[in-house]
Amino acid sequence: MNDPVTLLQDLIRCPSVTPYDLGAQDILKSRLKKIDFEIFDLPYGEGDEKILNFYARYGSGSPHFCFAGHTDVVPAGNKEWQHNPFQGIMEDNIIYGRGACDMKGGIAAFVVAVENFLKEYKDFSGSLSFLITGDEEGAGINGTVKVLEWMKDNNHVPDFCLVGEPTSVQNLGDVIKIGRRGSLNAIITVEGVQGHVAYPYLADNPIHKLMKILTSLVETPLDQGSKWFQPSSVQITSFDVNNKVMNLIPATASARVNIRFNYLHTGNSLIGWIKTQSHRIAENCKIDTMISGEAFLTKPGDGVQAINKAIETICKVKTRLDTGGGTSDARFIANYCPVAEFGLVGQTMHKVNEAVPVEDLRKLSSVYLQLLKNYFL
Repeated sequence: MNDPVTLLQDLIRCPSVTPYDLGAQDILKSRLKKIDFEIFDLPYGEGDEKILNFYARYGSGSPHFCFAGHTDVVPAGNKEWQHNPFQGIMEDNIIYGRGACDMKGGIAAFVVAVENFLKEYKDFSGSLSFLITGDEEGAGINGTVKVLEWMKDNNHVPDFCLVGEPTSVQNLGDVIKIGRRGSLNAIITVEGVQGHVAYPYLADNPIHKLMKILTSLVETPLDQGSKWFQPSSVQITSFDVNNKVMNLIPATASARVNIRFNYLHTGNSLIGWIKTQSHRIAENCKIDTMISGEAFLTKPGDGVQAINKAIETICKVKTRLDTGGGTSDARFIANYCPVAEFGLVGQTMHKVNEAVPVEDLRKLSSVYLQLLKNYFL
């Protein structure tokens, strides 16, 4: 059986901080070419915004199972690491390095699982593919979104997709993500009339109106949640007037709001709600919005069941189906096919001394191998 340890170490040694790749995807493509995958290089963007991506496929039959992952990582940060963050050092059976769990470890585990699967079942009925991007930790503009468009145009949309994000919380296999909340950001700006605090009738205080707007947004819950989702959450993340003195009514006040919403809402419906609530109080206020992703849910079916059974076989833990946390590229994939997320324990992701125990890495690869057997055989 092939071992994911050396592959993960090789990937960590490529300091692929978004938007740079620095050889990480070449390592993966070389491994996949050796087991007869067809490789499609799909770079998008220009200059500093250029992102390397690739799609690889083995076979042309059905069912078609795709693994999605990202080789880009966040910066190492300014604090000193126990080991060089880009050397993949192994100490006491723990591999240290940026991307060890988010998510080069997941990619290494799946590549090795596929290698071991094809050793025994080279002529299986169906097809396997990889969607690998270098833009998950970045803007998300020139990565998975555009690769998915290419996949659709070239008849490569899978029947099911697994994203190898580190979803496990305490023990490997305790959580599978079958959905994610949507995320909406809004900046609300209220213009007033600047003036002296002793003569408020000569001014128009924008803070008072903005406070009323924000109160109206948070005072009534958007919903009570659902079977798979917790209640939607409205959070005020900043309130700014840029006022450095005590006796001045400012001319402008602005606030930032984030809404993490379940699938009882859409981004556009919530934008309409924010505008209605705001303009009722301050008719001419300015509202800028950005939808980072819509909520989605993959109802448990064959793909999710195959993952669950594989975890039960290898890890022997009770698995929880979950939709919490932030966003991932699964939000884009959900527009094309059923998608779930499952990977390593994520307690050190994005932290100093990010690491993965060798035992967990090997066990994850075994789970992925069992998953492929459950899905195809």
